[in-house]
Amino acid sequence: MSLSTYEASAPVFIRGFRVLGDLLAKAEAHAGNDLVTARLAPDMLNLAGQIQRASDTAKFAVARLADVQPPSFEDNETTIADLRKRIDATVAWIESVDRAALEAGESRTIARKFREKEHEFTGATYLLTFALPNFFFHVTTAYDILRHNGVAIGKLDYLGFSA
Repeated sequence: MSLSTYEASAPVFIRGFRVLGDLLAKAEAHAGNDLVTARLAPDMLNLAGQIQRASDTAKFAVARLADVQPPSFEDNETTIADLRKRIDATVAWIESVDRAALEAGESRTIARKFREKEHEFTGATYLLTFALPNFFFHVTTAYDILRHNGVAIGKLDYLGFSA
């Protein structure tokens, strides 16, 4: 069985955002907007920052793979509703990107600079070794912030199989 670059990106990001949306609904019911600025440690991004970075990671990965311009968001979300709108806008944009363009990016060279060092990837390697792990780091950290602050969520919620 082989997966296309499209199958390993767009549906995976969209499903992750569906899970984040469900987690945010539970957070809103638990504490309203009080958790938007919650964080796990002083040097980590807060909940809003985690959602923003998950959005950026997904949209930039899709844009780089498909060789298209991503939308620009202001990173000014201050409520759960704002964060859910950000998620919805990211998903809508990902869904608008042509599948063939995404698949064409599998072998495209993608260069990124980390800590002053240039790294070159094929599109597939970039997706699998950087973009997806980075996306799920931020999704997981958002989950951890909510769980740490008493939102009644568990592993099945994170996996997207909650009631």
